[in-house]
Amino acid sequence: MNPQTKVIEKRYIVPFVLITSLFALWGFANDITNPMVAAFKTVMELSNTKATLIQLAFYGGYTTMAIPAALFIQKYSYKKGVLLGLGLYALGALLFFPAAHYQMFGFFVVSLYVLTFGLAFLETTCNPFILSLGSKETATRRLNFAQSFNPLGSFLGMIVAAKFVLANLNADKHFDSVGNKIAFSSLDESTKALDRLHDLAVIRDPYVALGLVVLAMFVVIAIIKMPDTAHQKDIKPLHSMKRLIHNKVYRAGVITQIAYVAAQIMCWTFIIQYSENLGLSKEAGQYHNMVAMGLFITGRFASSYLLKYVNASKLLMWFAIGGIVTITGAIFIVGLPGLYCLVATSLFMSLMFPTIYGIALGNVGQDITLGSAELVMAIVGGAIMPMLQAMVIDLGTVGNLPAVNVSFALPLMCFVVIAIYGKYSYRILAKR
Repeated sequence: MNPQTKVIEKRYIVPFVLITSLFALWGFANDITNPMVAAFKTVMELSNTKATLIQLAFYGGYTTMAIPAALFIQKYSYKKGVLLGLGLYALGALLFFPAAHYQMFGFFVVSLYVLTFGLAFLETTCNPFILSLGSKETATRRLNFAQSFNPLGSFLGMIVAAKFVLANLNADKHFDSVGNKIAFSSLDESTKALDRLHDLAVIRDPYVALGLVVLAMFVVIAIIKMPDTAHQKDIKPLHSMKRLIHNKVYRAGVITQIAYVAAQIMCWTFIIQYSENLGLSKEAGQYHNMVAMGLFITGRFASSYLLKYVNASKLLMWFAIGGIVTITGAIFIVGLPGLYCLVATSLFMSLMFPTIYGIALGNVGQDITLGSAELVMAIVGGAIMPMLQAMVIDLGTVGNLPAVNVSFALPLMCFVVIAIYGKYSYRILAKR
């Protein structure tokens, strides 16, 4: 690995900057949505399990649309894939307006499902596009750098969720004469109806604003010329799929990406419930989530630098071991130190998504578009595992530990899978 090789060539700077900005844009959507599980749980009077239909829809949309997105891109172009993705993204966000009007939880779920159709197109397109903008030797570093801007969008989404959504929910602002919080479910129906009308509008407004921003990006991308690097129009999907299935590093990478996305979404979605179990408010829990994102951003930029000197598979393994240590603390330490361990886990997650992506796609050649789609489908881990975790949390207690603590055994298992993949991919690739 030559540290002197350029990560971004001069001729690709403008398209790189524009496409990288989209990483931040879908990061915003991801992390304004995670806290909505807790918000909808209260406002719509749902169980933890039913509230995670938000995550099922959000991450299930990726699974539904990733392969169609890859086929569309192969038939047309990366640019047209980006534009269709932005169009679907904007449509899903703007559907929050009628969803709030009709006060239907199912409508919100469908809106997020459509929104993530757009995100599936964007991720299926943008990740391999970034990999193709320069030398293969620097591809993983380039993707890590581009992905470093994804958590900046995520951090902004968290700020909006904390300051403009969770802090302004009337459902959480009822107290008795001695200052004890009154559960929303115990209020009279007329008070609940007024609060629900207000709170659903509070949830709606950031998504509608986001839809307008996405439409503006659609116009910018439409008028800028984009290179068609590495775009293959003559791929036969079944042949491509067969080659990918027989690629050991790629095949294991898809499984590992499922594990990583599941771990990330579980850690960031249920940090609020973990905080509430310690007597903290939703808003305070979201602030801890923001600290976690700050560590994630720091780790993403730091790991992008470390990849100049350290093998990607080795670094992935060591970061996964770090995650195993911190999440174990979150499980077995009851109290604020356990919460701090959960927050610290984000530092070690920072490297994982783009590095797994880069390792898995490093030797797939012309199959990169379909390979990218299957890695995007791996985001299904974020749809299924949070619901399993919510079922554990709804138990209340498990043995001598709060159920919310025990529920983080699920991301612990995911980090073990990631550590094994780091070691496995290093051993396989070292022979080539």
